[in-house]
Amino acid sequence: MSLSAKDIFSIKSDCYARYRPQYPAELFDFILDHVEEKELALDCGTGNGQAANVLAEHFKKVYGIDISSSQIDNAVRKDNIEYIICLAEQTPFPENTFNLITVATAIHWFQFDSFYSEMRRIASDKCVLACWGYNLLKTDTSEFNEMLKAFYTDTLNDYWDKERRFVEQEYKTIPFPFDEIENPGFEYRVKWNLFQLDGYLNTWSAVHNYFKQNGLNPVSVFMDQVNQKFGPDMVFSIIFPLFMRMGRIFKKQ
Repeated sequence: MSLSAKDIFSIKSDCYARYRPQYPAELFDFILDHVEEKELALDCGTGNGQAANVLAEHFKKVYGIDISSSQIDNAVRKDNIEYIICLAEQTPFPENTFNLITVATAIHWFQFDSFYSEMRRIASDKCVLACWGYNLLKTDTSEFNEMLKAFYTDTLNDYWDKERRFVEQEYKTIPFPFDEIENPGFEYRVKWNLFQLDGYLNTWSAVHNYFKQNGLNPVSVFMDQVNQKFGPDMVFSIIFPLFMRMGRIFKKQ
């Protein structure tokens, strides 16, 4: 099979594994409370296996799929997790397989109609499909927030892929043809020093695009400014606001 979906996270997959934020336990608890059977789970666009790792604590078997072999090479390993390189729109699984399907910060890259069609095929009756992501981080330091917003909207404005708009709109404009389950919203809190912040910003797709076009890393310039403003020992209290679309797939009439 020829993989045609965008693969923009392979180049720095080790960085992605180290610096992408985690997802809060409350988010998984909410999802799992709605799953009736916990036999098989699928994590689409699994990346470094961050979500699959959590699901493996609750399901007998978890599959993680991604188009990036480099990402999977850096993914967390457990005896009951199996990784497969494939498109989310074209999987090798039989019909009526999964009790839970998750997509963590990835559905905006998929072809929605064909993805949903494939998920309906491989989902078992009453399977839960949960897709979530997070918006631009915020800190308790307003001056930094303003600097980061300018970096995001000005420096990188022309380098974001068109799919980024779905994230900015918190997935509200993504079609979701399932029996939707409302959720309260979640957030992830962490304290990061400048080294950790630098690592995270280098995972942004727009940074990759900027570097490919200009041969320069815009994060280096931005972090120099942050260092000069706040000093090398600065530690930020960071909040990642999370959003989610979640629903149930009914197959029996």
